[in-house]
Amino acid sequence: MSAAPASLHRSRDAIQPALRAALELLDDRSRHQAAYHFGWLTADGEPVAAGGGKAVRPALALLSAQAVGAPPETGLPGAVAVELVHNFSLLHDDLMDGDEERRHRRTVWALWGPASAILTGDALLALAQEVLLGCGLPTAAAAARLLARTTRGLIRGQVEDVSFEQRAHVTVDECLDMAGGKTGALLSASCAIGALLAGAPDTTVDRLALFGDQLGLAFQLTDDVLGIWGDPAVTGKSVHSDLRARKKSLPVSYALNRGGAVAEELSAWLGAPGEPAEAELRRAADLIAEAGGRDWALDEASRRMTLGEAALHDVELESGAREELLTLGRFVVDREV
Repeated sequence: MSAAPASLHRSRDAIQPALRAALELLDDRSRHQAAYHFGWLTADGEPVAAGGGKAVRPALALLSAQAVGAPPETGLPGAVAVELVHNFSLLHDDLMDGDEERRHRRTVWALWGPASAILTGDALLALAQEVLLGCGLPTAAAAARLLARTTRGLIRGQVEDVSFEQRAHVTVDECLDMAGGKTGALLSASCAIGALLAGAPDTTVDRLALFGDQLGLAFQLTDDVLGIWGDPAVTGKSVHSDLRARKKSLPVSYALNRGGAVAEELSAWLGAPGEPAEAELRRAADLIAEAGGRDWALDEASRRMTLGEAALHDVELESGAREELLTLGRFVVDREV
């Protein structure tokens, strides 16, 4: 895997103080659990020297401000807001998926119970809007509306993802539409919100958002591959984590829609009751690969990334920030699969 782009390191340095300051507005219990989730504290409240995720979405927000000629700090309220919304979704996703570990640590719901994960996530979601509306920029209300629409799209995608678990058949197009909400919506907003806060023209904001839409689909396709074949040392989750939950992810959907004996066996396994054994999980992964699901997902991720890059080709952007946006996009899609 290639080294992390410099924009990620800058983003984490820029966002940490602002993110910590935002969390100070929360009640003590929510703040403690959120800080634990971010990797800043142990469960007992002891400080941790380093922690947190890659801060991809904040980096995109800061770069989008720079891309339209504004100082990166113009995009900082947006960077904090998208990171808060992202972590709201992670807290809820961990509970819905039954994941007891994230980034090699126990999840909030596994430590403090489902109610705590729900309430802490809700607190982060409300805080994201408060950060934007309190930033003092004349474009704050427009950015808050963007984030509200984005959150609605994210939740719509998550609702569809959960509903797929109860359905015997899901098309690839339905899965892509779901991913466009669940993952693409927030990455799209991240790529646009800095430029929006900076007062950029609507056409420029829209092209940055389109880049983020395609990046989101590419990201989800790669993530779904990692959810089946990823190394736990890289993903922070157990091997075959998505298969263990019998999720109809994009590679699974592709395999099921290919038809034939492989699809029939895979469909029967997905509908079977009980906790799957390790041998069953390995067999299911092999069936998906045999049907072409793994290769298709990686090829489609590459195609989506190409479409995203094309969205930025003929729009007036600061050249250095444009290249950093493209480099960051390639980095998050070209993960170790």
